[in-house]
Amino acid sequence: MKRRKFVQSWAFAGASLLTGSMLKARAAETSLSAAGKPFNLNYGVHDGMFKNHAGDDFVEQIKFAYDQGFRAIEDNGMASRTSDQQKKIADTLAKLGMAMGVFVQPGLSNDGNMLASGKADIVEKFIASCQQAVEVAKRINSKLVTVVPGDFDRKLPIGVQTGNVIEAIKKGTAVLEPHGIVMVLEPLSDNPDLFLRTPDQAYSICKAVGSPSCKILYDMYHVQRNQGNIIPTLNLVIDEIGYYQIGDNPGRNEPGTGEVNYKNIFKHIYAKGYKGVIGMEHGNAGKGKEGELALIKAYHEADSFM
Repeated sequence: MKRRKFVQSWAFAGASLLTGSMLKARAAETSLSAAGKPFNLNYGVHDGMFKNHAGDDFVEQIKFAYDQGFRAIEDNGMASRTSDQQKKIADTLAKLGMAMGVFVQPGLSNDGNMLASGKADIVEKFIASCQQAVEVAKRINSKLVTVVPGDFDRKLPIGVQTGNVIEAIKKGTAVLEPHGIVMVLEPLSDNPDLFLRTPDQAYSICKAVGSPSCKILYDMYHVQRNQGNIIPTLNLVIDEIGYYQIGDNPGRNEPGTGEVNYKNIFKHIYAKGYKGVIGMEHGNAGKGKEGELALIKAYHEADSFM
């Protein structure tokens, strides 16, 4: 090949590579900027979900999430943060007009929160944890706290255990109700020792407690693992649902990575008139920035039911 033709060929190839890189970069930018419009439902991101784009600081992740169209957060570990961190997060949410979803009731583990036992010391700790939750909620402008009643007490009949849980929660709602704070009871699928496992079980407890400060946290990942039938079950208990969480199954990642048809579920929840936060309590299926972009895309696809 003559030198002139070689130079021309090299220049053309270089230009093609540059153009390809630029197009790829522009496509990524477009996918981010196009995501800035708010979603139909109010999905709440969590700490670490966008760390590859925004860094380890949760406040910066919140700002990034806002730019992608998300208008809420949830933070299970909020109660363990310093009061200064809590205030900084609350100020950021207020400035951006974003909502705060749930945080987990402070200070108690599943086995330490075994309300089914009816033991006085455990109930006292539970009441104290509700009082702590009030202080956290005030600092972060939140009205929702996740409560897990803990494990079964295998030495007691199930009816007695249920009665013990109801009585303990009544005492907890007496602390929360004057402040307009709602404890949302979460049925879980993590292990067979957990007392609260299904939405209908939580429903019966909420009805017995009879307080606006006791509702169901309807986590569809756990519902799918325990029993499936997500939409019909949702309809049966909907008047006691105070909050939703999501995660596809298997894998507990974003919608579209498992077997759950979240587009239909989101359409159903929207049609029911739900205006609250839907917590994104799941991981990212992909790694790095690409995984985060894929997550954003997945939410746009699942939310495109209008």
